[in-house]
Amino acid sequence: MKAVTWQGTEDIRVEEVPDPKIEEPTDAVIRVTSTGLCGSDLHLYQPLSPFMTPGDIVGHEPMGIVEEVGSEVGNLQVGDRVVIPFQIACGHCWMCDRQLYTQCETTQVREYGSGAALYGYSKLYGSVPGGQAELLRVPQAQFSPIKVPHGPVDDRFLFLSDVAPTAWQAVAYADVPDDGTLLVLGLGPIGLMSVRIGIHLGLRVIGVDQVPERLARAAAAGAETIDMGAVDDVAEEVRSRTAGRGADSVVDAVGMEAHGSPVAELSQKALGLLPRKVAAGLMQRVGVDRAAALTTALDAVRRGGTVSLSGVYGGMTQPLPLMDMFDKQIQLRMGQANVRRWLDDLMPLAMDDADPLGLEHLASHHLSLDAAPQAYKDFQTKADGTFKVVFQP
Repeated sequence: MKAVTWQGTEDIRVEEVPDPKIEEPTDAVIRVTSTGLCGSDLHLYQPLSPFMTPGDIVGHEPMGIVEEVGSEVGNLQVGDRVVIPFQIACGHCWMCDRQLYTQCETTQVREYGSGAALYGYSKLYGSVPGGQAELLRVPQAQFSPIKVPHGPVDDRFLFLSDVAPTAWQAVAYADVPDDGTLLVLGLGPIGLMSVRIGIHLGLRVIGVDQVPERLARAAAAGAETIDMGAVDDVAEEVRSRTAGRGADSVVDAVGMEAHGSPVAELSQKALGLLPRKVAAGLMQRVGVDRAAALTTALDAVRRGGTVSLSGVYGGMTQPLPLMDMFDKQIQLRMGQANVRRWLDDLMPLAMDDADPLGLEHLASHHLSLDAAPQAYKDFQTKADGTFKVVFQP
């Protein structure tokens, strides 16, 4: 089959690889019909490259049609149309019983002290072949796949794999008061979806970015916007719009790709020059993130407010203003999205003909797998209006 593979820092290639097969009785194999390119895939491009091996198949936002099933997959059948959550969870362990599917004790990657295994996301998360491919082996298929009806276009359901539940959890964790203000930092796919969810829930939403097209998308969804390149201090601008207090709740939808920390950026690049084993060890112990968005969030949130982190941070060490955080009585919540926990909230919206979250209009590009190397470059540089890419094998 054809698959998108990691071959080195900023080196993505499409190659022919062996077809996946059933390995365990709880496995299934799907033929991928659509698969997304996620902002966190770009972390594999540079910051997390020490944990990658040439030839790794990437991608963690797939959906498709079941081609083959193991003997213990329950009611999943050949021909079913399914969306595959980005984490691999068993559905019956102590953590899964508490809907903490990203902490599944059956698939935890204990060698690296990590949570549940993820598709296509490095040794840190199990080195499981990813979903940017023509075929995908699905472990724990007795629980993980989300059945969806045949008929509506893929984009109506594809983003249930990651974008929509990640944004829903981000807003839920932000714990916005009924009459409160939600600030969203970063208006990429997760940030924009957080904006749309906030608007759908009747909140006042302010979105922050510096890319005109992204600001325009948030404004079209009903948010107030702040162009971070047009103000001296984002937090001060937020306070000026919120009676001097700051936002009740903040979603950091940026993570370690934040601009504004040249020292951290240099440290990440320096790690990339070291032997892979050495770099991986340093990243786990002392790797520094570009955390400009997080420090802005902590500054912009009001006293007694909540900061919700949905952007991925990959380094162990990051100086934080703990004195200010303590003094302001800030609540901080974070973590990978527990996808299936939010399905009861999201599935009715995905099934609604009105498409209230704009799922069918999230992707900017629909491309073949062969276009992946250029798509990764364009997504990283935001060239050619690249906002969200969907590959269609």
